[in-house]
Amino acid sequence: MKKKLVAFLAVMALGATMVTGCAKSNKIDNDDLEVSGYKGIEVAQVKKEEVTDDAVEKRIDSIREENKTSTKITDRAVEDGDTITLDYEGKMDGVAFDGGTAEDATLVIGSGQFIDGFEDSAIGHKIGDTYDWNGKFPDQYQNSDLAGKDVVFTITIKGITKDTLPELNDKFVKKVSDSAKTVKEYKKEIKETLEKEAEEAQKNTLMGSTWSAVLEKAKVKKYDEKKVKEQKEQTIEQYKQMAESYGMKYEDLATQYGLESTEELEKQIEDNVKTTLKQTMVTQAIMKAEKLNPTEDEYNKFYKKLAKANGFEDVKALKAQYDEDIIKEAADYYIVGEWLVDNCVQVKES
Repeated sequence: MKKKLVAFLAVMALGATMVTGCAKSNKIDNDDLEVSGYKGIEVAQVKKEEVTDDAVEKRIDSIREENKTSTKITDRAVEDGDTITLDYEGKMDGVAFDGGTAEDATLVIGSGQFIDGFEDSAIGHKIGDTYDWNGKFPDQYQNSDLAGKDVVFTITIKGITKDTLPELNDKFVKKVSDSAKTVKEYKKEIKETLEKEAEEAQKNTLMGSTWSAVLEKAKVKKYDEKKVKEQKEQTIEQYKQMAESYGMKYEDLATQYGLESTEELEKQIEDNVKTTLKQTMVTQAIMKAEKLNPTEDEYNKFYKKLAKANGFEDVKALKAQYDEDIIKEAADYYIVGEWLVDNCVQVKES
């Protein structure tokens, strides 16, 4: 059976609404719903993040990191920058403490993962060496039981590897890029990619603000109680399954969310269901009022976004897991969101 929920937009079953308003009035009013002032709604201005040369360099560095090579070292001692495999046991006053022992741990020397002096102590030691290092936990250490305390770690070096980043040259560019041939072209390509990401982030932030403003003004006069009940029961069943998977009783789940009772949890579930249904009702109402009729190609574009956002390889894989009408609703939400963004008024902060 295909899933009934799309986590990406939390869109549930379709709440169909007959729209009697029109686009020119900028208001939709019927027996179930009232949406006013949605076109030209005012929201706080959202600026696009500037793409700097430093940001380009950082992105390229991360790509080089993804393409690094690791070489096992057997003929020398540990050096700064090496990655080592080690066992260690920490003791305070001769007694091992919780969290102070590990086997086959991995540590990059110079990364600052361990307390001061621990990593440096490995420098100069070879594979097979076992030694004691006397150290002290910082006074402001996160574990107050250890803060400021002296400690002795017994450390065994078990392996050494050296990571090498590929040089940023034309050869590397041809390996990681489908179009760029030179470093200069690659930096331009990365900057264009970051610009698109910044634009997408700006649009998504603005879309969230615009949708929030529209939904805040919208009023639901009447919910489809059958849908509310159905979706509430579906969600409760999901919570019960989740509780079981964690070895808990459903009745004890409320406390995990800071609630006092199952009744309070189920009231919250019902409120969330109504919020989602309101969103769906407003989406469909605006689509009809503004005559937004996406083509099949336009829907497919949004389906691809949904697939990517949900971690699916492609649209086919998405449709294998979710009902197609639910996927369409998620796309409708985004389509209306884009329309709202195009027609909103951004107000600069004073």
